[in-house]
Amino acid sequence: MIERLEMFIALANERHFGRAAESLGITQPSLSAGIRHLEDQLGVQLVFRGSRFQGLTPEGQRVLDWARRIVGDVRTLREEMRAVRSGLSGNLRLGAIPTALPMVARLTAPFLARHPNVRMTILSRSSEEIREGIENLDLDAGLTYLDNDPLGRVTVVPLYRERYCLLVHRDSPLAGRAGIGWAEAAAEPLCLLTSDMQNRRILNQHLATAGFDPAPRVESNSSLALVAHVEAGGWASIVPEALAGTLARDGPVAAVPIADPGARHRVGLVAAVREPHTPVVTALIDAAARFGPGE
Repeated sequence: MIERLEMFIALANERHFGRAAESLGITQPSLSAGIRHLEDQLGVQLVFRGSRFQGLTPEGQRVLDWARRIVGDVRTLREEMRAVRSGLSGNLRLGAIPTALPMVARLTAPFLARHPNVRMTILSRSSEEIREGIENLDLDAGLTYLDNDPLGRVTVVPLYRERYCLLVHRDSPLAGRAGIGWAEAAAEPLCLLTSDMQNRRILNQHLATAGFDPAPRVESNSSLALVAHVEAGGWASIVPEALAGTLARDGPVAAVPIADPGARHRVGLVAAVREPHTPVVTALIDAAARFGPGE
């Protein structure tokens, strides 16, 4: 039953029989047979079928909710028994919004030093992808914004507050400034993250409050691409203070703080609401609590 529930979750996540089978490392006929056996066991149709996947039936959607709970509980049980046998170990999948990546090692490095048998995969994801990944059991936890878009039903540990800087080339007349306002920042030739990123939506709100509707000529879902344009000269970007601190030390860019005490947005660790969590996730939550909320 558990194996078939995992097949069903994979199909619901991928919405395609071939991709779901590939993600599980099985053949498509094996996946199709597993889903049909699950339907026979439960006595309901789970999937609308045609020449390809056409979505879940209402019963399938309800079963998906139960499947995620059951599979999550079974994984927790397995990990807890493994921890009893051989100590804390396993692979932890952590999603992080791009703007949190410069801060992630402050959480993960002490955690991994404390638990040497744990491996970690850190994936750059949007806040929406983190929410979906935790819900779909593709991610164990995430670093994301806490105050803006809906988080879903998650355990939350605040870590720090994000502040913003205007990133400019060191040759810019603004490079030596002690601070700058949103209106001045908006007047620069900006390159920003794409609108599917929550950071961009936050910046749009602050720029709109200052009377500007940002229309950057360059957008990217990678902070590195934005920094590369600033380094090339003739461009500016608005980035979190943590990212600016890693870039504006000895290189060709300078960070000018944006003077707005209200522009401070909480970033924290989120994980699925589950009692108990897996031992690895419990340990990560404990590490996040020691990290402490930043001001």
